[in-house]
Parts: sequence; structure tokens; C-alpha cells
Amino acid sequence: MTTYDATITAAEARTMIDAALAYGVNAQMKPLVVLVLDAAGAPVAYERSDGSPTGRFEIARGKANGALQLGVNSKRIGEMAVERPHFIAGVTASVPGPLVPVAGGVLVLRDDVVVGAVGVSGDTSDNDELAAIAGITAAGFTHP
Repeated sequence: MTTYDATITAAEARTMIDAALAYGVNAQMKPLVVLVLDAAGAPVAYERSDGSPTGRFEIARGKANGALQLGVNSKRIGEMAVERPHFIAGVTASVPGPLVPVAGGVLVLRDDVVVGAVGVSGDTSDNDELAAIAGITAAGFTHP
């Protein structure tokens, strides 16, 4: 069973965001947006790169929120959507907040306890996930 703890600081979130954005620049990705949610789903910090299209905040939020709501990274939720589309459709209509079932939403762990999630949107979903993981790692956290 996944344990949740709503302790993630603004400074830790800023480190994640800065590292994720730097990863995107270094990998020559399209402009990214990065959102950090605490374990309760509340935004801790968010940043939008210059040139990022509108709507990316909600996509990043849906990726991170979905990970929190189901306790798995959003890439796995995408796989579940293919395996069991009716289940994901039902979950999407049942959980609070948006759910975007593609890679880019990654749970943030401290000592194997979920303390939040990072959602990234702007490039391919797999690249978004890599940027999220870079941010999480740079801040000294782990991910599933």
C-alpha cells in the first residue's frame, strides 16, 4: 500500500522545476511547463517556459494529479488506458481534478513515502517524463 505525506517545501519544488527546465534546454526539447503538487494535490510551484503554448498547465496538472490519484506514474496510467479503457474512463469521471493518461507525471518519494508529484508538458510525453525525473533526482528525491 502506498503511503502519502503532504510534506514538500517550496524550495524543494523550485529545485525540481529548475532542474527539469535545465534538462529540457540541454536536451533541446520544446518549451516546457513544470508543475509540482504536494501529496494532497495542491500546487507547490509552477513555471512556464517562454514560448510554451497555452493549455500546458492543465496538461501538466492532469499528469501529476493522475499519478497521485492512482498511485502510479502517468505513463502506467496510459498503459492501463489501453488495457482497460472503461476503467480509466470511469476513474477520470470519479477522481477530483484532471487526469491525463500519458507519460510526464511522476510520483515524488522521500524514504519510499509519496510526498508529491511532478507534471511536465511541452515535448513528447516520454521526454516530459525524463525532465520530471531529472528534477526529482536533482532535489534529492526518488521516484517509482
